[in-house]
Amino acid sequence: MKYYVAGHRGMVGSAILRQLKGRECGDVEIVTRTHAELDLTDQAAVRAFMADETPGVVILAAAKVGGIQANNTYPAEFIYENLMMEANIIHQAFASGVERLLFLGSSCIYPKLAPQPMAEDTLLTGTLEPTNEPYAIAKIAGIKLCESYNRQYGVDYRSVMPTNLYGPGDNFHPENSHVLPALLRRFHEAVETGAEEVVIWGSGTPRREFLHVDDMAEAALFVLDLPKERYDAETEPMLSHVNIGTGTDVSIRELAELIAEVTGFEGRIVCDTSKPDGTPRKLMDVSRLNGMGWEASIPLEEGVRKTYDWFLENRERLRA
Repeated sequence: MKYYVAGHRGMVGSAILRQLKGRECGDVEIVTRTHAELDLTDQAAVRAFMADETPGVVILAAAKVGGIQANNTYPAEFIYENLMMEANIIHQAFASGVERLLFLGSSCIYPKLAPQPMAEDTLLTGTLEPTNEPYAIAKIAGIKLCESYNRQYGVDYRSVMPTNLYGPGDNFHPENSHVLPALLRRFHEAVETGAEEVVIWGSGTPRREFLHVDDMAEAALFVLDLPKERYDAETEPMLSHVNIGTGTDVSIRELAELIAEVTGFEGRIVCDTSKPDGTPRKLMDVSRLNGMGWEASIPLEEGVRKTYDWFLENRERLRA
């Protein structure tokens, strides 16, 4: 079986690649392309690639991602690039005869004030969080593309919606990264410079759920490998996506305190309330996934320590 992993250099794609390479089956062939080798926003290039390689399974982990500041600064790029990548890969996969595809979305698809925890059926029931609406709309379009091709052509295209991810390969950029890696870097640099305080965005009260990327990769392949009859029995034709998360959350303040402990920072933690908080709470309802037989196994503290170790091993490259 030939697998094409789109976005194999990203945090999620590389974790999925590690999982696939660790499988004992000798008949698994993995195909990848870097951005320099294949521009996924180029329809003709994607068409030619799919026709030449004819993979049996496609895992769509490629995406333009970032935190609140990046989403606020580059909304046009976030909606355009994600829409183009999804449309090109999903359609050209179908055109080349791909029967199985897994699309990776995001928890930001759900309304800003969705009931907590957020179940799959809350999709499109309310207004999205304004700070990442363009990205969320692109991800919703990806879900609906998969559902539409399933309904019209009878293919098996599935979607998983991960909660906030972190782990090896994360983006630690001081401005464009997500909250957990951004805080890890900020606290680490505060220890290095002897700073007496670290400032975090917002009030610190919003609650977030965090899933280690290795758990995410394992869950994604678990969902992909479920027999179609079992998957269909657990989902609905027009509600075919599955949440992936831990089912537990922490406040941003609690996360900051944990990271301070992990990095050895002993100063003050200051909340900058002039900065936006974003969605008050984002906790995934993972009862559907748990019912299928999968649960997360890496506790948050263990995962943060492992991620910090990886950061320390790679910090020179990350600084560059």
